[in-house]
Amino acid sequence: MQLRKTIDKILANFLVIIMAIMVINVLWQVASRFIIGSPSSFTDELARYLMIWIGILGAAYVSGRNMHVAIDVLPRRFNPPTQKRLMLVVRLLIILFCLVAMVIGGSRLVYITYVLGQNSPALQVPLAVVYAVIPISGVLIIYYKLSDILKKQ
Repeated sequence: MQLRKTIDKILANFLVIIMAIMVINVLWQVASRFIIGSPSSFTDELARYLMIWIGILGAAYVSGRNMHVAIDVLPRRFNPPTQKRLMLVVRLLIILFCLVAMVIGGSRLVYITYVLGQNSPALQVPLAVVYAVIPISGVLIIYYKLSDILKKQ
């Protein structure tokens, strides 16, 4: 569990840093538009990419803390042993989805954009770097859910 706490702390700090950069970026965008009168060309694109990273990595963080939104009407109707089995099935489905959609699909997306050499228009950042958050987040969610399964047994 020490590894999980370390990953949580690193991920939380990284999310705070990304959010701080995004706030400074948006403040600069507003200042350059309304005070200087010449809007910055890169701030909109950077804010968009930072928002993608915050959203997807934030989902992994929240999943690891088990603080995500959940509909628990069905589990509450079952007895505790059935609730445990249902939670196991849900965790396994989450792992399957993350493996197929986020890790495999996201890795293919990263690979394709890397091979094609696609760069963002204003920042000229390879889009593979922007999309890399998808498989990274998928691996994190899989780790968290496997950790939850092993911890409960």
